[in-house]
Amino acid sequence: MDFELVRLAVPTLAKGLWLTALLTVTSVAIGFNLGLALAVMRLSKNRLLSGFAKGYSTVFRGTPLLVQLFLFYYGLGQLPFVRDNPVLWWIIGDGVHCAVMALALNTAAYTSEILRGGLLSIPAGLMEAAQACGMSRLLCFRRIAFPLAIRQALPAYGNELVLVVKGTSLASTITVLEITGHAKRLMSQTYAILEIFAIAGLLYLFINLVLITLIRLLEARLTRYLPYRSGARRAA
Repeated sequence: MDFELVRLAVPTLAKGLWLTALLTVTSVAIGFNLGLALAVMRLSKNRLLSGFAKGYSTVFRGTPLLVQLFLFYYGLGQLPFVRDNPVLWWIIGDGVHCAVMALALNTAAYTSEILRGGLLSIPAGLMEAAQACGMSRLLCFRRIAFPLAIRQALPAYGNELVLVVKGTSLASTITVLEITGHAKRLMSQTYAILEIFAIAGLLYLFINLVLITLIRLLEARLTRYLPYRSGARRAA
């Protein structure tokens, strides 16, 4: 291994670290809110809303993220009405914006199923008791259903966040210079595949380790009052 090459490659790959973080944070922020809306729609008694949410989830979970990126960036970019619309072209015509949109729409589909599972795990009697106390459906959702659903869904959602971080590497295929984008450029210049992609892999590992640690700390805080948590502390 050429350690001199490693010393020169680390600062270059680190330049893509902030863009990888930006893609992750932005797409997760958009995707979570969209996924929550889709989860509520999926549980709605309105067949039109539930059918739309189910179809959306099926399409985006059933097709590869790379295909979705190519369809958005290369496919929609060829349509005249997209080119003539300033807002649509601002999204589709820029690689970073298009990557954020594709990642957000993709993670929203998975997030909707995760949150739907969390909402379905809430006992019906608990919701009925809250409504019997005079809570409106919106207040009941905000104070009871949503916090409990998040607590149940957090472990699975943590896995989805890790997948989003790894999914940002596909943005390099549409000219985005995040970690993998810089790695591919360096590889074409130096042909040092092992050193460069080993460093890139370590950077992704570092991001995911930090993310997993934060998720576990949040999970421990949200479940600190549960019986098995209290028992574990007494046993310790």
